[in-house]
Amino acid sequence: MGRYVARRLLQMIPVFIGATLLIFLMVNVMGDPIAGLCGDKQCDAATAAQLKKEFGLDKPVWQQYLTYMGNVFTGDFGTAFNGQKVTELMSTAFPVTIRLTVVAIVFEIVIGISLGVVTGLRRGRPVDTSVLLLTLVVISIPTFVTGLLLQLLLGVEWGWIKPSVSTDATFSELIVPGLVLASVSLAYVTRLTRTSIAENRRSDYVRTAVAKGLPRRRVITRHLLRNSLIPVVTFIGTDIGALMGGAIVTERIFNIHGVGYQLYQGILRQNTQTVVGFVTVLVLVFLVANLLVDLLYAVLDPRIRYA
Repeated sequence: MGRYVARRLLQMIPVFIGATLLIFLMVNVMGDPIAGLCGDKQCDAATAAQLKKEFGLDKPVWQQYLTYMGNVFTGDFGTAFNGQKVTELMSTAFPVTIRLTVVAIVFEIVIGISLGVVTGLRRGRPVDTSVLLLTLVVISIPTFVTGLLLQLLLGVEWGWIKPSVSTDATFSELIVPGLVLASVSLAYVTRLTRTSIAENRRSDYVRTAVAKGLPRRRVITRHLLRNSLIPVVTFIGTDIGALMGGAIVTERIFNIHGVGYQLYQGILRQNTQTVVGFVTVLVLVFLVANLLVDLLYAVLDPRIRYA
């Protein structure tokens, strides 16, 4: 196991460098950051040259990248164009998005896996057909439509929630936004769990457990469910980073000042330091989540061993 973890950590290094390099190049060619900094009024040549020198934009792109990566390893993600440290923006944005992601993941695990198990054990019955149709509808509806609809009904018409989340962004305020963020992924988890349960239900080890006279609950939880969760865990693990990075729409709808909000503001104002800094951390989240998923395989299925 130790050798496997060390090998995976070494493999993460070129992936991290390649991903950050790609993002850095894409962000630097998306527009002129100085023009975005100056606003509607175009900066004069002297001011533009001074700003480029101050933010290091007068150097070649490859040199900017090497300087940026050298600063990243010292914990310095640069300075936004408003003079605020990117790490300060992260300290306020990431805790909010992490809470939102936790709420979304809980919905995926509790509701998605539960519905998947129920429908997988009752494949072909009315409850299975109903859940399949419901998940298909959820997948077909864009997230911004679901968010605006729930905001209008629950927040404006019925007054059950606040239409906008406060700056504190407590867990109670993030329940509905978390459900909106998790809606599509929840539907996929349900369908994936259903398919895996239905397939493994006909396996030899399940028939053997039933023939031995084991209680139905133990057969489902100890034998059927553990082996059926491997593809589901893979999806949820990779979905963690996707939820954190893809929360732009949800955070905009409910006025949540998290990672999605900061990325949107950074792209809108062409603030390269902010965008690259936040995406760099999201890349790390993706890599760590994938590593944890691989290690969790051995817990779910003891037959899996790492060389």
